[in-house]
Amino acid sequence: MKKRNPFTLFGFLLIMLLVVSACSSNTSSDDADAGNDNAEATEDNDSDKTLVFGRGSDSITLDAAIPTDGESIYVTNQIYDTLVRYETENTEVKPALATDWEVSDDNLEWTFQLRNDVTFHDGNDFTAEDVVFNFERWTTSSEFFYYGYMFGATEDNMKGIIDKVEATDDYEVKITLSEPNAPFLQTLAMPPFGIASPEAVEESGDDYFKNPVGTGPFVFEEWIPDDSITVSKNEDYFGEVAKVDQVVFRVIPDNGARFMELQAGSIDLMNGLNPQDIQTAESDEDLQIIRRPSMNVAYMALNTDKEGPMSEKLVRQAINLAIDKEQLITLYEGIGKAAVNPIPPSLWGYNDEIKDYDYDVDEAKKLLAEAGYADGFDITLYTFANPRDYMPQPKVTAQAIQEMLKEVNINVEIVENDWDSHLTATENAEHDMAFLGWTGDNGDPDNFFYVLLDKDNTKVGSAGNVAFYKSDAVHDLFKDAQMEMDQDKRTEYYMEAQEIIHDDAPWVPIAHTTPPLAGKKGITDYLPHPTGSEPFNLVEIE
Repeated sequence: MKKRNPFTLFGFLLIMLLVVSACSSNTSSDDADAGNDNAEATEDNDSDKTLVFGRGSDSITLDAAIPTDGESIYVTNQIYDTLVRYETENTEVKPALATDWEVSDDNLEWTFQLRNDVTFHDGNDFTAEDVVFNFERWTTSSEFFYYGYMFGATEDNMKGIIDKVEATDDYEVKITLSEPNAPFLQTLAMPPFGIASPEAVEESGDDYFKNPVGTGPFVFEEWIPDDSITVSKNEDYFGEVAKVDQVVFRVIPDNGARFMELQAGSIDLMNGLNPQDIQTAESDEDLQIIRRPSMNVAYMALNTDKEGPMSEKLVRQAINLAIDKEQLITLYEGIGKAAVNPIPPSLWGYNDEIKDYDYDVDEAKKLLAEAGYADGFDITLYTFANPRDYMPQPKVTAQAIQEMLKEVNINVEIVENDWDSHLTATENAEHDMAFLGWTGDNGDPDNFFYVLLDKDNTKVGSAGNVAFYKSDAVHDLFKDAQMEMDQDKRTEYYMEAQEIIHDDAPWVPIAHTTPPLAGKKGITDYLPHPTGSEPFNLVEIE
């Protein structure tokens, strides 16, 4: 049942107030000068185009190299540029800060020619030395999660597979790898590898995360925590200068309240639309629905490294058997399809020969008895309060699983946290089971498999693999696939890895979605990217 929202009454009173104000306006000749002033002010406001984007959670950090959460990346994608970037509607790579590149025959040396007409938002010129600075910075701390995830950095080897980065000219950089890496170029286009101003990083120190400076299409202006972040148009942008003057990212935690604000006109665009509101938006002549291409997965990670039931493969298989996937998908109300593997079917390398676990309560009980848990056990399921594109109703989904597992004598305690706390808890392995999801960053299966399921990424405190699943066989297949440049051979490695993962059952894969966004009809040229976020410089608004 949908709860009534107090905003309904507020919206009605606001409309009535506007009507009264309009009816009581005085247009007599005595007020002619004031009327002229108001007309000029209106004209000024019309020329100042501000796009207000409503979302469910605040950013965690605005240092592009740190976040793994989509809400932070939404904003950093506006502020920073990468060496290369993705095409507008897919993950093919095109020039950005680098205009051209070449790779050696052994696939170890990558040489990039850089633009010579770029300045950072603080006025400093962009050169090859700035690229070197950023790569060296990313090797100084494990808080730069993506560097570790994508380049195999560890505490013992903070550089990972990147042997050295050299400025071979003012506008030329050579990156030398210790081993071939097939997704390397795709990885460099990911937002976490945005180039920051060295001077700004050094000047702000530990506070840089809230004082970001890049070369991107928008300049950071203000961050009011849990309320809004404002960025303004970069008039000197080397690429296509933004068509809007400002973007304001507003935090409105409740999906329904956010949609009501869109209907009232106080925001222009929103994500996290409740599936049940899609039809309402489609029938509203002032609104439009925009669908993001599917390249994501929602899953329930089973903490395989925690002493107790989750360390038993038979128990994990039983949990998969005890969950009615068809019932869970009804909670997605048409925007999701059941997941079988860790990667979406839209990616190459997907193993469509794997059959999902059937919903079979009797077989689940049999496996539990075989594992020594015929009488069941108590367990925690960690979930997040804020809806995500891959899981629009996390609380209801958790309650549904709680009821399903009760049928096989597994008593589930639901632990709900805000998004930031949920990430911290799961990275620190506090959970038995936990909801999470992933939107692909670079269009390569490696970005799902290696980040989410390789043993390299199970470090407590910064884990990307929150199932803490450690398989030597899977690790070897992932590494072979990274170093193999032939896509057909890489596909063979990934097909085999998916068979092992399916049998080991470190996850319950739940869904892949086509996330809906809603906006005013006046918004044009907004093309949501499969990776989950995009620069807003192409967006036009009436």
